[in-house]
Amino acid sequence: MGTLVSGKEHKSGYESHPDYLLRVMPAGRHVRVTVDDELVAETEQALELFEADYAPVFYIPRKDVRMGLLKGNENRSWCPFKGEAHYWDFKRGEKEIPSVAWSYEDPFVEVSNIREYMAFYPDKAKIEAD
Repeated sequence: MGTLVSGKEHKSGYESHPDYLLRVMPAGRHVRVTVDDELVAETEQALELFEADYAPVFYIPRKDVRMGLLKGNENRSWCPFKGEAHYWDFKRGEKEIPSVAWSYEDPFVEVSNIREYMAFYPDKAKIEAD
């Protein structure tokens, strides 16, 4: 069993795959996220998550996200290495784009540093890093 940040025990992918590649490190770059030409997030404190053969993902501190433009939805998915993902819609006036971002509210302790951070889908948001 794995342990979530909250202390709850849950079946973990690390049990059967202890060598699974998953690293989180400071991105060391300025990261800017826009959705529908609206600045949604900007930070110097992003984390970059490297996982198996997937493209790296920037995680933005929630404090640097304009949360008034996002609305949590009911969608959830489970990652055996990170935990339960919660999804967020972009909403500005009448414009709504579903599930532009996700977060792990109670991740496994192995990736506890992504708690209070959000990631954005590159096909729904423009993500720039320099």
